[in-house]
Amino acid sequence: MPRIIADLHIHSKYSRATSKEMDVDVLDRWARIKGIDLLGTGDFTHPAYFAELREKLEPTGTGLFRLVDQPASVHFMLTTEVNNIYSDRGKTRRVHMLIFVPSFQVAEKIAASFSGWGKIASDGRPILKISVKQLVQMVLDISDTCMLIPAHIWTPWYSLLGSQSGYGSIEEAFGEWTPHIRAVETGLSSDPAMNWRLSGLDDVTLISNSDAHSPSKLGREANIFDCEMDYQVITEILRTKDRSRFLKTIEFFPEEGKYHYDGHRNCDVLFSPKETKNHQGVCPVCGKPVTVGVMNRVDALADRAEGFSPDQPIPFIRMVPLQEIIAEALGIGAETATVYREYEQLIEIGKSEFRILLDLSSEELAMFVPEKILEGILRVREGNVYIRPGYDGLYGEVKIFGRGKGSEESQMALF
Repeated sequence: MPRIIADLHIHSKYSRATSKEMDVDVLDRWARIKGIDLLGTGDFTHPAYFAELREKLEPTGTGLFRLVDQPASVHFMLTTEVNNIYSDRGKTRRVHMLIFVPSFQVAEKIAASFSGWGKIASDGRPILKISVKQLVQMVLDISDTCMLIPAHIWTPWYSLLGSQSGYGSIEEAFGEWTPHIRAVETGLSSDPAMNWRLSGLDDVTLISNSDAHSPSKLGREANIFDCEMDYQVITEILRTKDRSRFLKTIEFFPEEGKYHYDGHRNCDVLFSPKETKNHQGVCPVCGKPVTVGVMNRVDALADRAEGFSPDQPIPFIRMVPLQEIIAEALGIGAETATVYREYEQLIEIGKSEFRILLDLSSEELAMFVPEKILEGILRVREGNVYIRPGYDGLYGEVKIFGRGKGSEESQMALF
């Protein structure tokens, strides 16, 4: 069976702060550039986007979809993310949830059921004024083939375990519906090793996705399966934590995530969890509480020491996108035309970004990759990078060839 690289959490052009290029035609092209085999559609609850999906995608007979009359296109899975905002136990909860479904008919029924609880046409990620327990019941009452997964579970403001509006455990959030939560998404600011520290996550599958808002960000995190291209098979792997067929996840360096450490971006205050504790959680510039990030929150909820590893974990690898490696090798911005021209040339020869970053040997890469860029690729593979951690909504700064601002203090022993 072929390897399947799957990115199952993205957004369409109908979500706020999202590129207008996020439609299935462009997504298909970029997925093939990246080397992604299976891509979530995102946002199927939005009426206009759903109409586009029905027009442009055709079912394959396996619960997945392809572009109409284009057998070489990538496969798509109907997915969406919803924002549950509600009051529970005297606290306002804000939890983002992913929903996977196998057919247009089921997706349409779900969207209709949500229309009474929020304005599904106002945003690709609709706000629903129902609890996550109600959400699980509503969706599974429509079809038990659906899968619900808490998204980016550590993000401070909108997640299951976030410091600002989340819970202390899966059970606290879902109660009697907990058995139906079989997987969680670790998010860009954490990796599986951080999640292994919580015994309460032992029985769920840890997945990773890009949460992309623009095509070039596809695949910055992803999942690798060894199975048939089939909705039921893939969701069963996730439900059962099938280590024989879930090969590994592809991860951001979690320090690069925009909520990894604590602080205040407007005050230029960046704290490690220890520094936050030393300052009693207060910003020394403005005197207000700092935004508590993922590392601190993991420390607060963990019942195991840092460095704990379970028996036979699903492996993971950390990666820096190829455009960022090229940009640093050339000493210019990642969004410049020069970087993109170089990127296109490498993809033309190397076939896809993942093949270049993950599969080809250094000898094979040396045949077509410029020396400085090759050095960058190999440094990332070795984990030989410097990172100023992200905080309070600001992405971290990764340096492959040198140290950026604050890196003397924040050099990471990542491997």
